[in-house]
Amino acid sequence: MREDETDDTRLYEVVINHEEQYSIWSADRELPAGWRKAGKSGTKRECLAHVDEVWTDMRPLSLRLAMAQAAEERTG
Repeated sequence: MREDETDDTRLYEVVINHEEQYSIWSADRELPAGWRKAGKSGTKRECLAHVDEVWTDMRPLSLRLAMAQAAEERTG
């Protein structure tokens, strides 16, 4: 992490989109279309640590569902 990021004391929100992809967003700004709060706020460092902990599968939701359906059809 860059030095200027370690000094960042602004409040951030962890956000998630319809594909279950995570990001962080400055808490004092309106969320962009398609994103919603994911229930965690804090410093940039805290929010990024939370994202690292909860976002364990980087594949978009639509891809995960398609792969699960294809696997089910193969074994079905």
